[in-house]
Amino acid sequence: MTDDLSIQIPSRKPSVDRPLQGLTVLVVEDSRFASEAMRLLCLCSGARIRRADCLASAHRHLAVYRPSAVIVDLGLPDGSGATLIREIAQSDQPVPVLLGTSGDDAAEGVAIAAGAHGFLQKPITSLAVFQQAILSNYPGTIAPNCMRLVSADRVTPDPLALRDDLSHVAEILASPMTRQKLDYVRQFLCSVAFSASDDKLARAANRLAWASQPDPNARAALAEVTSLVEMRMTGTGAF
Repeated sequence: MTDDLSIQIPSRKPSVDRPLQGLTVLVVEDSRFASEAMRLLCLCSGARIRRADCLASAHRHLAVYRPSAVIVDLGLPDGSGATLIREIAQSDQPVPVLLGTSGDDAAEGVAIAAGAHGFLQKPITSLAVFQQAILSNYPGTIAPNCMRLVSADRVTPDPLALRDDLSHVAEILASPMTRQKLDYVRQFLCSVAFSASDDKLARAANRLAWASQPDPNARAALAEVTSLVEMRMTGTGAF
């Protein structure tokens, strides 16, 4: 998937209501739910959004255009987002704003060390936090009078996007499990759980980190995650 979430907005000058008007944000994120939150944040801020769901897709985007800002999730299906951050930061044509994002507190240091200008901690629903992260790191100053002094506005992603993510995890869990798949399920589900503020699911997913196949602990942790994902999808367990 590439830019199916793109928003077509006429090029205009920033305003109080749309401080990111005229900017294009590339979001490198494999979670549909987290991407939906980013889409709404960009929409409310006036920015265009392009989405890449993996490193390969991000490279295709960056080969044909240079966005105003790139927001990279640290955990991606085909590698670490830190690798992409480092590539962009060291490029002959670096982007004006380069941000990392994750639900893991420790990921901020990884992102900054790789060359990110800043970091967005999941869940990202605050309009003020999102706008400030981009504007405060933008070279020079973009319409300084356009920044809202105080904003309590928050976005609420479509729950259907969350179900898409859970369905994706369920498909992987139903297939023969490998260490690589286990690691991906852990990081992806942790990210989704943080974005959905689902602490119970996040804790269960994290327990996969120290469980090794065919260790009994891995089977127990995997069974717990599978059960929770099924409960969330059927509506028998609260998000």
